[in-house]
Amino acid sequence: MSEKKRIITYPISAADKQLSGLSCGQKVLLSGTVYTARDAAHKRLTQMIAAGEPLPFDLKGNMIYYAGPAPTPPDKVIGSIGPTTSARMDAYAPILIKHGLRGILGKGQHSQAVCDACAKYGAVYFATFGGAAALLAQKVLKKEVIAWPELGTEAICRLEIEELPAVVIIDVHGNNFFQGLYKE
Repeated sequence: MSEKKRIITYPISAADKQLSGLSCGQKVLLSGTVYTARDAAHKRLTQMIAAGEPLPFDLKGNMIYYAGPAPTPPDKVIGSIGPTTSARMDAYAPILIKHGLRGILGKGQHSQAVCDACAKYGAVYFATFGGAAALLAQKVLKKEVIAWPELGTEAICRLEIEELPAVVIIDVHGNNFFQGLYKE
């Protein structure tokens, strides 16, 4: 029996219940508008929040993809765009989730603080496939740099994506797919 295709579309309104029905390990397809941000952009975003400054995009209901697109080849929408290791954003993710972020897309594990923030504020951490950056780029319909172009691949981009494959790693209840997989 084949699994029914589950499409999650961002941004997500506060009243939208599509995230509450997701569970760890569930395969989904992500569509809609997402924003890229890596280490340098995360640092700037959290500094702006601390200073009470307006952000380059509204976090409420949105998703950040931990990625920095490679240069765009001629006649392409975007260059390769694979996920960055999520643990590198552990110091920043809880703050952004607290301020309305409803989704994160990356690879690998996140800290317990991120699990706790997902549970408290109703966000989900999705992982996608490292090593498949050229294939993931085919799921990007549009790319626009919206903040800090001087950061190069770490600039914030707004992407329109269609059915980008991902797996739920941390659900809105704080359950973590990786919990218990690794014995220390």
